[in-house]
Amino acid sequence: MVDTKYLELLSENYPTIQAACTEIINLKAILNLPKGTEHFVSDIHGEAEAFDHILNNASGVVREKVDMLFGKTVDSKTRTELCTLIYYPEMKMKDVKLNVDDLREWYLITLYRLVEVCRLCSSKYTRSKVRKALPKDFEYILDELLNTSNDATNKQEYYEKIITTIIDIDRADAFIIALANVIKRMVVDRLHVVGDIYDRGPHADVIVDRLMQHHSVDIQWGNHDVLWMGAAAGIGACIAGVLNISTKYGNIDFVENAYGINLRPLALFAQETYTDDTDVLDHMHKAIAVIQLKLEGEIIKRRPEYEMQDRLLLENINYDDMTVKINGKKYPLNDRDFPTIAPKDPYKLTPSENDVVSQLIHSFTHSEKLQRHTRFLYSHGSLYKVFNGNLMFHGCIPMNEAGEFHRFKIDGKTIYGKEFMNYADQMVRQAYYAQADDPMKQQCQDFVWYLWCGRYSPLYGRDKMTTFERMFVDDQSVWAEHKNPYYELIDELEICEKILDEFGLSDQYSHIINGHVPVRAKEGEAPVRGGGKLIMIDGGFCRAYQDQTGLAGYTMFYNSYGIRLVSHQPFSGLSDAIKQNKDILSTYVVYDTAEKRITVSETDTGKQLMDDITDLSALLSAYRKGEIKEKA
Repeated sequence: MVDTKYLELLSENYPTIQAACTEIINLKAILNLPKGTEHFVSDIHGEAEAFDHILNNASGVVREKVDMLFGKTVDSKTRTELCTLIYYPEMKMKDVKLNVDDLREWYLITLYRLVEVCRLCSSKYTRSKVRKALPKDFEYILDELLNTSNDATNKQEYYEKIITTIIDIDRADAFIIALANVIKRMVVDRLHVVGDIYDRGPHADVIVDRLMQHHSVDIQWGNHDVLWMGAAAGIGACIAGVLNISTKYGNIDFVENAYGINLRPLALFAQETYTDDTDVLDHMHKAIAVIQLKLEGEIIKRRPEYEMQDRLLLENINYDDMTVKINGKKYPLNDRDFPTIAPKDPYKLTPSENDVVSQLIHSFTHSEKLQRHTRFLYSHGSLYKVFNGNLMFHGCIPMNEAGEFHRFKIDGKTIYGKEFMNYADQMVRQAYYAQADDPMKQQCQDFVWYLWCGRYSPLYGRDKMTTFERMFVDDQSVWAEHKNPYYELIDELEICEKILDEFGLSDQYSHIINGHVPVRAKEGEAPVRGGGKLIMIDGGFCRAYQDQTGLAGYTMFYNSYGIRLVSHQPFSGLSDAIKQNKDILSTYVVYDTAEKRITVSETDTGKQLMDDITDLSALLSAYRKGEIKEKA
C-alpha cells in the first residue's frame, strides 16, 4: 500500500489523471529500450593523458561505431581521422586547417558524417534523454538533425540547408565540437572507476576534474585514493605517506602546483638535517620517510587490535653495528645517518619534525582544490558498489586460507564480509566529516591509515607494506609483501559465488569486478578467474607497471549484448594522436554474451522505474476513486 501523504506529494508533480497516464506510458516504454552501456576502468594512477584518451575513444567503441557506418564506403585512413576529430575536436581542427585545401568541402562532408555517427550512438535512448544531453547553444538544431533522415524526400532540402547555413555563418567549428561531445556522451551511459586515481603518475588532479564533468560516474576507492582522502582530512601519517610516494616518484611539482601544498618547510628541514652529497629531493624523501615511520608507529602502538606490532622496526635498530632485526634475523642497514631518531624513544617526533608536520597538516587541510576533489570522492565514491548484478571493489574481501571471511573484532562484536565493508565505509566518512571534538574521530582517522596499508585491509590486500625495508635494507628477501589468500582462492568458482552471495548476488550473470593487482599478461596470467565469475581489470595505465605486465591493462564494457573485455597497448601520447591519428591499439574479447538483448527493465534503473510505475498507478487509482483531487 502506498501512503496517502506520499501520493499527495506525488500529485504535485503529476497533478492530473492525464499527467499520471502519460508518465506511466513513458516509463513503460523506457523499460523496453536496450540497457545503457557501462564502462569500467581501474588503477589510473595519475596518467591523465592515457585516461583521457580511453574516455574519448570509449575503449575503442567510437571507432567501432565509425567502422559500422562507413567501413564499406570510406577508406581506413579517413575513418581514423574522423575518430581523432571526435576524440579531440578543437586540437584536430587546428591541424586540419593547415593541411586541407577546400575547407568548405571538408566541413560539409565531416558534418554529415558526424551527424550520422551521433544518430547511431543516440538511437537506443529516448528522444527526451538525448535532448537533455545536447548543448543549449545547438539544442534545437541538433534535435532536428538527429531526428530527420537525410533520405526523407520531403525534408532532404531542409536537412541540407541546416548544414550549409551552419558553415555559411561560420559556426561549423563550434558545431563540430558540440557533435563530438554528444557522441562521446551517448556512447557511454555510466562510468565505473574501480579505484586508484592517485599516485605515481603526475596529473591525478586533471583526472578528478575530468570525472567531475562526467554525466554519470561512481568510484570505488582504492588504497591510494584513501591515502589522499586521509591526507585531506589532516591525518599526519597519510600526509607523510603521500609525500613519501611523491618524492620517490619525483612528483612534488604535482603536489605543489596542482594543490598548492607548501613543501618549503619540509625542504628546509631536510637540508638542515641531512647533509650528505645527495640532492634536495633525496633529503626530502628520507626526511618524510622517517617522519612517516614515526607517525605510523604511534598508530600501531595506539591500536593493538590492528595486529601490526611486527612493523615497529625503528625500535629494532642496533645503532652500534647499524643493523635491524626483522623476523628474528639481523640485516645491515644501507644508511647510518638517523639524527632525528632517539634510540630509547624512536617514535617521538623532534620539535622540528613536529613543526613540519603541523605546517603540512595546515597546508593539506586548507587546500581549496584538494578539499573540493576530496568531497567529490566522498559524494561519488564508496568502498564497494553493487550495480546491475555486478559487485565492484578495488582490492579484496579479506579471507583466510580455508576460504572463510576474515573475522574482525569491533567493539566486542565480530563482523566480516559485507558487514565489515559497510563498517569500513562509514569509518572513512566519519574520519573526514566528524567534528574535531567527536570522541570517535581519532579512531576513524587511524582506521583510514589502516585501510591504506593494514594487514587485513580490503583495499591493500597484503600482509605488510615494506616501506622501511625497501628504503633501508638492500637484501630484497625482506621486501616481499604476501598477498591475502583471497588472491589465490578466487581461482575457485565456489569462492567467487560465496563472495557474490554475501553481497546478495546469486544471478548466473553476476560478476566480481576487481582492480588493484596488475595482470601479468606476458607471463600468461588471465584477467578472468573463478570460472568466469571474477574479472580483474587493473587498467595498467601506470607506466611503471607496463614492463611487468606486457600491456597497458584492461578496461571493460557491459552493454545490451553482454560483457566485453578490452586489452590495451600503451598510449604513445597526445601529440601522436593529433598529428598522426595514432589511437591506443585495443583488442576486444567477447566475454559473456547475453542470450537476448538486455533491456532497461532488467537493470537497477529498470527496478526503480517499475517502483515509480507502481506509485503512479496508485496515484491514478486514487484520482479515479476520488481519494485525491486533481490539481487542474
